[in-house]
Formats: sequence, structure tokens, C-alpha cells
Amino acid sequence: MRQQSEVDRGATEVVATPAALALTRAIVPMPKKAATNALQIPGFYRRQVGSPSAHGETGSTKRIDGRHAMNPRDLDLNLLTVFAQLYEDRKVSLAAENLGLSQPAVSSALKRLRRLLSDELFLRTPRGMRPTPLADQLAVPITNALAMISESLSRPLDFDAATSTRQFTFAMTDIGEFNFLPPLTQKLATVAPGVTVSTVRSTAVNLRFEMEEGKVDLALGHIPGLATDFHRRTLFSQRYVCLFRKGHAMDREHPLLDDFTSADHAVVISAGTGHGRADELIERAGIHRRIRLRVPHFVALADILESSDLIATVPETFARRSVKHFNLRYIPHPVELPAIDISLFWHSKFHRDPSNLWLRELVAQHFQTVNAPRPA
Repeated sequence: MRQQSEVDRGATEVVATPAALALTRAIVPMPKKAATNALQIPGFYRRQVGSPSAHGETGSTKRIDGRHAMNPRDLDLNLLTVFAQLYEDRKVSLAAENLGLSQPAVSSALKRLRRLLSDELFLRTPRGMRPTPLADQLAVPITNALAMISESLSRPLDFDAATSTRQFTFAMTDIGEFNFLPPLTQKLATVAPGVTVSTVRSTAVNLRFEMEEGKVDLALGHIPGLATDFHRRTLFSQRYVCLFRKGHAMDREHPLLDDFTSADHAVVISAGTGHGRADELIERAGIHRRIRLRVPHFVALADILESSDLIATVPETFARRSVKHFNLRYIPHPVELPAIDISLFWHSKFHRDPSNLWLRELVAQHFQTVNAPRPA
């Protein structure tokens, strides 16, 4: 691994929000090469950093096909605003008044533009400032560009669920799919019939990266590892219970801890979630279990327990749904274990994104309980 430089160690990456990306798409709707070609107007140029121009400024210049082209990054957008106002008013004093600037500020901006474009742009005459041929040529594209930017900034971003055909991706465990997907897909079919949903295991992806990149929209579950750069909304809390088949030795009114320790156990190793914490606490309490089966997911557990004498420590929501479809029963756990929060997570980059906000509210409306802990 390469050694980090001082810059690397102190660097902070700037990440574009969906609004910024939408603005970029609005004001630069063409490929980079096409946009560059469109800016190859006589008088525009790029400068190599450190190379002085004829007017003493430095930057990056490059002659293309006998003409000079400017890299838009060399140009202050405020200068274009001054240009457009001067072109309309033809007087420095009037342009300054309309822009809310001082006359020296407008004169300074014009001076910078002249240096950047190697053209006088506006010539003083008894009847005001007369534009040069280059200024006439630039007036319409600059005015249109400024209008497009203004429109893009003032246009509210929205999301129409009824007509949307986008795909949303959730990160969740198989328990999450078990609990959330049936009612969620039913609701989406009504309010957003064109929307599709896909899921990924929260353990199968680099969840931080995937959510920052927008490849995963929301994460659902008990995921203590998501904190920095993420928002969390607690949906509900639940306890751990003991799940087994009906008729098991544990299936009585007041099972004892000895019954628990003498039973054969199935354990789910759900990496990347907080469910392993329950196993750690049982061990810390000095309770030894005979573990006969370890599986990486919950989905087959109900089938396994129904046809064996194994018992398992599981979240209550999973147990509640399992007993509806299998010959199983669950009881309060004989070991005192803390309740866990099941939460909704999203990256701060998408905190104000309309589609993400809509989806978060939809999930919260259907799964957040009245007595849930206050969201973090």
C-alpha cells in the first residue's frame, strides 16, 4: 500500500448531492467533448498553469483548429453576469445600479473579462458602451446560459411516485425481507405501480460505499456499524425470544434456565449485523450452550426447528411470523437480553433527495410504532 502524503491524510472529499448532479445535468446537457467544441469561439482560450498571457494573467490556454478555446473552469460565473448586464444597459453606472454593485467593481470585472478574452468587448462612445463584434457574438449564448442556470436553480426537485418507473434498492437481512417486503410491495403496487424494488444483503456489499454512491437507497435492520455520514430513524424495538417446535421440552408454562442450557441449539451467524451481540451476552453470562448447528441466515431456520429438537435465539418479529406458518412456539428468553432497535438508515448525501425522502416516509408510516425510541 502506498504511503499517504500529507495532503492525503488531511484531505476531505467533496461529494455531489443529487440536487447538484441534477443542476449539472441541466446546465451541461451535452457530452464533455461536445461542450468543449461548443465553446471554441474566437477569442476564447485556455492557458497552461504558470504561463503568462499577453495581458499578464496565468491559467491554461490551447489553440484548437486555429481558434482559441476557453476552459469554462477558468471563468468566474459572476463575470458573465456583468457582461450580460453591460450588454443590455451599455453604461457602467446603470449596469452597476442594476446589479447592486459599485461602479469600480463593474469596471474591474470588465477589465478581467477583457484580459481573459483578449478583446475590448465594449468601447466607450459618446452614446455609451458599444459592443465589439466578439461581444455581439457572445451575447446570446451567455444570456441563454445564465437563464438556464437561473431556471435550474429555481426549479424545485420533485418525485412523482404515481408515474415513476425507477428502481429502489434496499439493504437488509433475510429477516428484513421476511418482515418488510410483503406489506411494502403491497403498498407500492397501490401508490407507485411503476416502481420496482430490489434487495441486497447488508453483509454482501460494502454498505457505506454503496449507499454513498446511491447504489443502495436505504438500509433496514439492526446495523450498529452505520453511524458517521448516515442518518437513522428508529422504527421499533424488539426483544430476543427462544423459538422451538411445539411439544419440545421447553414447551411448558415456566421453562427453566437448565432446560435452555441442556437443549441443543441452532445459531445464526449473521455477519455485519448486530445480532451476534446476543450470543456474546449469553456467553458473558457464563451460560454454556450445546450448539449443534450454525447457519449464515435465518430463512431456513423455521423449517429446521419444526423437524428437530433444536432451539434458537431469534428476534421476536421473526418468531411471530414463523409461528403463523410453522408448527412452532416461542417464549420470553430465559437469559436477560437487552432489546434491539430496528432502524432505517440513509446516507446524508441523499437526506434532501425527494425520491429518497418519499421512500423513507413510506417505510416509516407502515413500520414505525408509536412507542418507538426517538430517532437518532
